[in-house]
Amino acid sequence: MGNSRRDFLKKTGLAASGVIIGSAANISKSEEDVKKEIVAIKRIWPLGFQWETQDPFLFCVHHEDLYPEGNNHQGPKAPLEGRQLGQDFIIKDGWRMYHGKMVPGFPGHPHRGFETITVVRDGYVDHSDSQGGQARYGHGDVQWMTAGKGLQHAEMFPLVNKESGNRMELFQIWLNLPKKNKMVSPYFKMNWSEDIPVLKKKDAENRAIHIEVLAGSLDDSSAPSANPDSWASEADNHVAIYALKLDPGAEYTLPKSVEGVNRSLYFFEGKTLTVEDQEVASYHGVDVDPTVDLKLKNGETAGQILVLQGKPLNEPVVQHGPFVMNTREEIQEAFLDYQKTGFGGWPWESSDPVHGAEAKRFARHPDGREEIKEG
Repeated sequence: MGNSRRDFLKKTGLAASGVIIGSAANISKSEEDVKKEIVAIKRIWPLGFQWETQDPFLFCVHHEDLYPEGNNHQGPKAPLEGRQLGQDFIIKDGWRMYHGKMVPGFPGHPHRGFETITVVRDGYVDHSDSQGGQARYGHGDVQWMTAGKGLQHAEMFPLVNKESGNRMELFQIWLNLPKKNKMVSPYFKMNWSEDIPVLKKKDAENRAIHIEVLAGSLDDSSAPSANPDSWASEADNHVAIYALKLDPGAEYTLPKSVEGVNRSLYFFEGKTLTVEDQEVASYHGVDVDPTVDLKLKNGETAGQILVLQGKPLNEPVVQHGPFVMNTREEIQEAFLDYQKTGFGGWPWESSDPVHGAEAKRFARHPDGREEIKEG
């Protein structure tokens, strides 16, 4: 996993080269087929560290780090010399510390005006927030956090395995809040891996397609509900997040959605992907027409795709760092409020708390509710 992504990121100048796709055009195609291709694919572009998104999404990033065994502090049992601690975003020896100085991850920081959806595919994330909430989640779990009127939280990556490596892989997706809900009370919800639908399909040649329905619905399966104030909580907004794994050569048709929805595919693992007879190179994104039943054919190696879709808010977006509002005045107000209140303050002893050496998933909510999971 990840070799194509790492190779891509090592290259420079690819985005400017203009050589980002290969055409599988066939001169025998009917005029109707050609028109369908033009309509189905709106844009193809190379992926970077931060993936471009369409409204209602703001941001998507894919983290993959091959951490070594952990030490007694749940940090890496490896030298940290030569790293720009506090701002370590360059892959060295297969991993990064990000903003962490002892444990990798993101110590306490504020948000206002949007939601974070964190999908942890491997490893663990330790969550702590300014309302007193805590959680450890991983291995397929999804945390859905509504920042609303303002929240501080920390996202640390505890290296709980002392005997071997600690692989970490996650997506973090930012979903905008509509103007009417930007100042709601903060809230987080755990969608545990045990509750997330997984569709296991076979194509005509018995090749496997594996689909996790992380948000929204697909076929007859629906993900756990979104947060109550989320844009995704209204079915008419057609917000969906799917993670697809395809065997080499596997074929799958992604069912159409509805007119007016934005739909993007992120081909982040594999060699090539054919989308409606258009060959797409590894580590590229594709914006597509949501009203088309989209034919996908994977290349000669196993492939993975993330799908983001939703009806756009069509509202002004003004972003400054961790704050996303509708006007500059609201951004200024967010900074003033954070300086005055700290969005509730920080109740923890450090800015980068971790939750013990035991690999156990749990959530403790500000209202006193507690969830405990196995492993």
